Amino acid sequence: MCKSYPGNKQMLLFLFFLSVYSLSQAQNSVRLVVTGVAAKKLEDIYAAGSFNNWNPGDAASKLNVFGAVRKAVVLNLPTGMYEFKFTRGTWETVETTGKGEDIQNRIIEISSDTSINLSIAGWKDDFPDKPKFNTASPNVHILDTAFYMPQLNRYRRIWIYLPSSYDFTKNKSYPVLYMHDGQNLFNELTAPYGEWGVDECLDTLENQLKREWIVVGIDNGSDKRITEYNPYDNERFGKEEGKEYLEFLVQTLKPFIDKNYRTLKNVKHTAIAGSSMGGLISTYAVIQYPQVFGAAGIFSPAFWVGPDIFKDATNKIWQVNFPRFYFYAGEKESDSMVIDMNRMSDIIRSKNCCYTDLITYRSAQHNEKYWRDVFDDFYRWLNSVQ
Repeated sequence: MCKSYPGNKQMLLFLFFLSVYSLSQAQNSVRLVVTGVAAKKLEDIYAAGSFNNWNPGDAASKLNVFGAVRKAVVLNLPTGMYEFKFTRGTWETVETTGKGEDIQNRIIEISSDTSINLSIAGWKDDFPDKPKFNTASPNVHILDTAFYMPQLNRYRRIWIYLPSSYDFTKNKSYPVLYMHDGQNLFNELTAPYGEWGVDECLDTLENQLKREWIVVGIDNGSDKRITEYNPYDNERFGKEEGKEYLEFLVQTLKPFIDKNYRTLKNVKHTAIAGSSMGGLISTYAVIQYPQVFGAAGIFSPAFWVGPDIFKDATNKIWQVNFPRFYFYAGEKESDSMVIDMNRMSDIIRSKNCCYTDLITYRSAQHNEKYWRDVFDDFYRWLNSVQ
């Protein structure tokens, strides 16, 4: 009779999970074929999606001529579910319906080598007269259309939301939430795929919760977004600029806000939040500057772009404050999204020094609509853990 020792069981379990992991990481050949384009048939087409951090002009996802009229790109992707759209290199030239209406993200579930045929009905720039409206509430202001970022030698538009009571209670100071992708936060007019509705949410909740925050929104740098929101060099996307971007927030923008507005300046009353790459840089912000940011809203974080974030979180010893993390992800975003988020949450919880909440939604995808839906919950959480 053979005896079963604990060590043998552990080895068998290890080999089992290793095989499952290996299968989940298997690369599949995915061919996206565009068989017809309604307009601008000769121009370059790109695939932008959850597989390349929604980079609209990613050279690795450019379609090549395939046959007489077709164009195609072959992607090597792990098993999982992906969302994507076609562009002609920018989000201003993204695909639309034949009437110029925004379309939902295309979704493809990959479990083996796959080839799919698709057609493009229209392009956003074919309908320049399609109306979009200014939806920003009166509490939203443009702080500066070209605020200088000395750490990156660039200029950026900065938004600021001031609570309704700000002009009427001259002796009151407010906590501050810093958010990335400012053009997507407050105004439909500047948001390519719908705004988060941060201002409407706060306008509604300030009376219910009896808590008010200033929100500062920093526009992303368009083609610089991936590097500015990544604190790690990436062979595919380029040299990091995330450290310099955070230096801008900490050394330049926050001192300006604290000097010119009535703010509660301490770490307990300063938070940071963002989605996708903005989730990655928000996580890193609390790791690198725990004396500045006491809470982070991390929506659908793109940890796969900067995997060294797991090592930095593991090695971090928080001594300055009691950091708080709100993690959110949708189960239909990508195969690794929830796995990566759970991994990061587990690392932080193991420190026994942090307050962490983790939210997942089964049907949620990687876009502004779902981040808008959950922002209400995040804001309530932010006030409940103050």
